[in-house]
Amino acid sequence: MKKILIFLFAFCFVITNAKAEDFAPHATSAILIEPTTGKVLYEKEAHKQLAPASMTKIMTLLLTMEAINNKTLSYDDTVLISENASSMGGSQIFLEANFNMKIEELIKGVAVASANDAAVALAEKIGGSTENFVKMMNEKAQELNLTDTVFKNPHGLDEEGHVSSAYDMAIMAKELLKHTDILRFTSIYEEYLNKPDGSKVWLVNTNKLVRFYEGVDGLKTGYTEDAGYCLTATATRNNLRLISVVMGEISADTRSKDTTNLLNYGFNSFKLNTIIDTNQELGKVRVEKGKKDYATVVLKENITEIVPINSKNSEYTYNLNINKVTAPIKNGDIIGTVEIIDNEGLIIREEQLTIKESIAKANIIDIFIKNIKNIITGKTIIK
Repeated sequence: MKKILIFLFAFCFVITNAKAEDFAPHATSAILIEPTTGKVLYEKEAHKQLAPASMTKIMTLLLTMEAINNKTLSYDDTVLISENASSMGGSQIFLEANFNMKIEELIKGVAVASANDAAVALAEKIGGSTENFVKMMNEKAQELNLTDTVFKNPHGLDEEGHVSSAYDMAIMAKELLKHTDILRFTSIYEEYLNKPDGSKVWLVNTNKLVRFYEGVDGLKTGYTEDAGYCLTATATRNNLRLISVVMGEISADTRSKDTTNLLNYGFNSFKLNTIIDTNQELGKVRVEKGKKDYATVVLKENITEIVPINSKNSEYTYNLNINKVTAPIKNGDIIGTVEIIDNEGLIIREEQLTIKESIAKANIIDIFIKNIKNIITGKTIIK
């Protein structure tokens, strides 16, 4: 008990000092989180509603990646560029109306060059119209419990009532990073984009930290007159990924400087411990009507904890709560939960369980063979 209290005191001391010291002095609001646990490591006016500028495109990219994941969209699909998309001002890749552009190239344009025309083209493809896509954006915000956010457009140009917060942007980024393939685009510093007419557009990442800060591989900058300079950044070092957000910065330089301060603080102060990972086999579960009688139980996602960098690893036990499992069933399907229990017997986390191997439903021949084997071994006959 004494050791636990000392650990808790040390952890609270670090967090208290983080709040006392302003790591983002030039920002109107800021936040630093660890995405696997969602732990807030630093915050400053994190729920203040502000114009998010092009950080809006994090939600546009999230809906795009979800459509690709759901197979309603593919990287090779093409979009017929509308007059509306081609007429967008601000940052752009100069799309021309009535030309077809691949989804992959449009994502690259948004992720690297923060292209407003590419964002609108994606919105029209996915939503059917920008108006319907904005409705989808707000529905997703509600699903993620982003109470500080209201979207009015898919690109982030200033519009009355178009607001978000550092906290909400961090949660959007956390959700987007579940689609790890997005980092293939956001980590590009410079590259040429191929246009349908055979010409090329030189893209240079608006997030300069991709080149100048070790481990940064995303995520999205922003600037408008109302918003000032903004940046949602993510970086990884020593198996620890962090997400930082700064809003209302006075210049691109202070935006990068405050982000660097936040990331340095996080990497110098914390480490990520894995309590149980997805490779660990947690037991077997009976599979009714399956080609195999048993499946191996594993975690759907790693269970981790973020702790002060000099602290010792904690020890935990766990308890499995498994539902009845019937074939067909595949890896990724939820079969129950695991409770993580600390030294005092308190449940501190609950996460989802799945199976390691997919198991198809048994056919008549499978059942016949099993019954023969069961008769020989004296086991119960499967019906």
